[in-house]
Amino acid sequence: MIRLSGQQGVPVITIDQDVIVGFDRRRLEELLTRKASARPRLGAAVTDAMSRLQVEGAYLGRVKPDSPAERAGLRVGDVIVEIHGQPVHNAVDLERIASSLTAGEHIRVVYVRQGQILQCQVSV
Repeated sequence: MIRLSGQQGVPVITIDQDVIVGFDRRRLEELLTRKASARPRLGAAVTDAMSRLQVEGAYLGRVKPDSPAERAGLRVGDVIVEIHGQPVHNAVDLERIASSLTAGEHIRVVYVRQGQILQCQVSV
């Protein structure tokens, strides 16, 4: 592109609302570390339950050992249908709701296990 236009530029990277100009590796690592640690984590891999079980919700395909999900008693095969008082229709809903939470917050999760509706408290 530089050959064609003759223009040169400085790379600009944005992480949320922080702007980094150039290749400031120390600043990039600091922001990425801070952002990753500040986000609440459930500790489970989810997919749309509709594609697996023909029901709405977020299907837990894997639960990370010693994660908030495991400590709350969630298991592989559970289908999350509500989190923090908001309905969960698919994995995208779960991610959207979880991204709005604050790390350390205690939330109520409603899920289905073998046809039974259960609930638990999760500290994210």
